[in-house]
Amino acid sequence: MSILDGILKNIGGAPDDVANLAKQIGIDPSMVETAIAALGKTHQLDGDTVQLAAEKTGLSPDILNQVVSAIGGEGSLTHFASMLDKDGDGNPVDDVMDMAKGLFGKS
Repeated sequence: MSILDGILKNIGGAPDDVANLAKQIGIDPSMVETAIAALGKTHQLDGDTVQLAAEKTGLSPDILNQVVSAIGGEGSLTHFASMLDKDGDGNPVDDVMDMAKGLFGKS
């Protein structure tokens, strides 16, 4: 189970896992993971969350809007961002990388 699967299971109304969300939207699971990570990060920035995520990932705003809707809307992005930003520094990327290192036994 991926980190994002665990987060999705904790959000009411969201699909059970990345694979189900990908199937629901009709895209590859890796695209869903990219979208969720980008949306969680850009949600904390000034500007339109979806547009910023589209610029960072190259994914279409339509796909990103579908992901936002499927996970429960903008409020769920706050939940994602806070769950991913374990150290509270406003940047979840360093925390996600630390979690990934832990999954692969690296330090």
